[in-house]
Amino acid sequence: MIFDAQVDGHDVRVEVQRRDGRYVVTLDGEAAEVDLLAAGVGFVSAIIEGASYEAGLERHKDGYRVHLDGDVLDVALADAARGAAPAPRVASGPTQVTAPMPGKIVRVLVEPGVQVEAGRGLIVMEAMKMENELRAPRAGRVREIIARDGQAVEAGALLALLD
Repeated sequence: MIFDAQVDGHDVRVEVQRRDGRYVVTLDGEAAEVDLLAAGVGFVSAIIEGASYEAGLERHKDGYRVHLDGDVLDVALADAARGAAPAPRVASGPTQVTAPMPGKIVRVLVEPGVQVEAGRGLIVMEAMKMENELRAPRAGRVREIIARDGQAVEAGALLALLD
């Protein structure tokens, strides 16, 4: 998966690949092997190229605030792109909500038939040991929820349909 991030005002191209139960994370062309474990609510333990790190994560509107070795970094995440530009927002007509990366469905937040505003949380998904809320790309009515709590999904899997 490839996406753009902004770390304390600096743009970074990020590619994440799962390999042998670990991740290979490439930041602006430099690859590192990463093993990531949840270490309690809002904390992760990471082994990056053999070195161990503990980090605190606070979710905010555009991404995360990361507390690492006494420093605080603001990390804004752009829409996920699989090697291409992010999909344009659809103003009307049926819209698919898909998994941006492989992961596990933690919680479904809406029922079919519910009218939602753009940006409303639809599904909570765990990926790379972090929970991510997938939001409605536009206002509309939830036609169908395909995802189920506890379900493992691949990148690009259809999770919900909006009318």
